Amino acid sequence: METVEQASSEHPVRIFEPAEASATDPIALFRQWLDAASKTEPNDPNAMAIATSTLSGHPSVRMVLMKRLDERGFSFYTNAESRKGEELEANPNASLCFHWKTQRRQVRIDGPVEMLSPEDSDEYFHSRSRRSQIGAVASNQSHPLASRQHLEREAEALAARFPEIIPRPDYWRGFVVQPSAIEFWQDGPDRLHDRMLYTRTAGGWTRTRLYP
Repeated sequence: METVEQASSEHPVRIFEPAEASATDPIALFRQWLDAASKTEPNDPNAMAIATSTLSGHPSVRMVLMKRLDERGFSFYTNAESRKGEELEANPNASLCFHWKTQRRQVRIDGPVEMLSPEDSDEYFHSRSRRSQIGAVASNQSHPLASRQHLEREAEALAARFPEIIPRPDYWRGFVVQPSAIEFWQDGPDRLHDRMLYTRTAGGWTRTRLYP
């Protein structure tokens, strides 16, 4: 529930309070926000920035699509031999950020990352369109490419080699970010934004309001 109350000054202060059902459950609240964004975002409300880093602390960030949210966390799929895949192998921790401009909201998530099972990766890989499967196999992601034409020839060769089922390569895997902290940010008037941080504990989640 979001309300606007009149403060002692002439400027209203926006008060952010999650509905009772999600007051102690950030996953339920995230689902509410994602559902709202799916009605207003023109493209990919499930798009998220994922930041990884090397063991020496050099970060990198890029956009991916969240494909599943369940009790395990936020799942996505990628080439495990890409830069992010190699960094996750060396340092299995990541930060996510969802930004919904039409909603004036963002959500940040931190947590360890685990690789999903081969069976899980198989199931999702073969649920994709045939062209997407070919593209995933043809791309030696993050590595140097001689030319666009070379990539297109690789894709054509794969399509001819596998006229029916495209086998999932072992390097194309799913990952799940298991949230240890989730922060919700809501735009407010006069830069008096609302920030609510949920931190996972042994008994569930604690909720802390942060200064904007």
